[in-house]
Amino acid sequence: MDFEYSPQVQERRQRLQEFVDRYVLPYNGAWHHSVAQGVFPPPFMEDLKALARSEGLWNLFLPGLREDEPGERLTNLEYAPLAEIMGRLPWASEVFNCSAPDTGNMELLHLFATPEQNQRWLRPLLEGEIRSAFAMSEPDVASSDPTNLQTRMRREGGALVLSGRKWFVTGAAHPNCKLLIVMCRSGDDETARHARHSMLLVPTDAPGVTLERNIAIMQHHTPEGHCEIVFREVRVPAGNLLGQEGAGFAMAQARLGPGRVHHCMRTIGQCELALSLMCERTLERHLFGKYLADFANVQEWIAESRLEIDQARLLVLRAAWRLDQGQLERARADVAAIKVVTARLQTRVVNRAMQVFGAMGLSPDTPLAYFWTWGRALQLLDGPDEVHLRSVARAELAQAREKRGATAAYFTLPEQLRAAPRIR
Repeated sequence: MDFEYSPQVQERRQRLQEFVDRYVLPYNGAWHHSVAQGVFPPPFMEDLKALARSEGLWNLFLPGLREDEPGERLTNLEYAPLAEIMGRLPWASEVFNCSAPDTGNMELLHLFATPEQNQRWLRPLLEGEIRSAFAMSEPDVASSDPTNLQTRMRREGGALVLSGRKWFVTGAAHPNCKLLIVMCRSGDDETARHARHSMLLVPTDAPGVTLERNIAIMQHHTPEGHCEIVFREVRVPAGNLLGQEGAGFAMAQARLGPGRVHHCMRTIGQCELALSLMCERTLERHLFGKYLADFANVQEWIAESRLEIDQARLLVLRAAWRLDQGQLERARADVAAIKVVTARLQTRVVNRAMQVFGAMGLSPDTPLAYFWTWGRALQLLDGPDEVHLRSVARAELAQAREKRGATAAYFTLPEQLRAAPRIR
């Protein structure tokens, strides 16, 4: 494994960073002002998107794009460092049509959509004309075990009828969100547990779809939303079934790996920014006769943050590399691990930075409070840490079972205390 970025990736990183510095960052204040005024998306967003596309910085995340589909066809390993740059400014991904959950939804549609579904939904998403959301978690069951999901789909003639309630549906409040991909129960109790669920394509304006509320995450509302949605006898054509009936979990696995790499690299980008902010603050803040940078404990915070960020990045890049190599079984544990590692990383690094900033770190004057909130949320969103740790442990135990007894030679039990064999 060689994680040195190729000359092509280095060139794209430079172009992306220059674009962000020149065109995106200058609008950061205007973006927050516009959102505070209730204008979302801000009026300049479409101009930034058009400019990014003209610069070849569009749909950077999907390696399987066809020649007639717009995008750069980067591998997961090539895209990862670009996601890190975009992550430093949470709203920047939309400029490049690389926002979550759209990236994962486009991947799903690219893999499983029929030609009609492709034309109606995937093409507008690739063009940046619409946004989408993925509805999975439910308030009435423990969604950490997704086989519990109860939102139901039934067939009535040539239609599919959907009933249930979902929440924390990211992106559903965006005015351009036109599509919900809904994980729903389609099988009965006699069906195998992991073959009971399907994915259904539901237009947001379908009769019976009600957006109940945009749920605040730790007192913070995001304009694109983490929403609670009720589906009351929502009728859609049978052709809105995505993939095969009962294949919902298998399709979700195809979506998870690359999407988690994207999330984790954006998180690392935010941690890098937090570390930079912390270092600058320590060089400027003077108290008790010296600068914060001169205190030993603060130097330890900086050093620990650097070590942890670099370790996490290497683990995420290995997961991306394994996905690109088709090593899906080996990547499975990595994909679970990086979610835990980066969420914990974000809360630790940002917490140190907030401590260095003092009261200002608690305010909206810096991005730190938002970063910390999001890092804490990630320990639950996309599955709680405990579920992912369970996956990692299972992978380790499976290896141990295969090699059981291989460690016996390392013991020094009484019956093993005998003369060493003669070396010839």
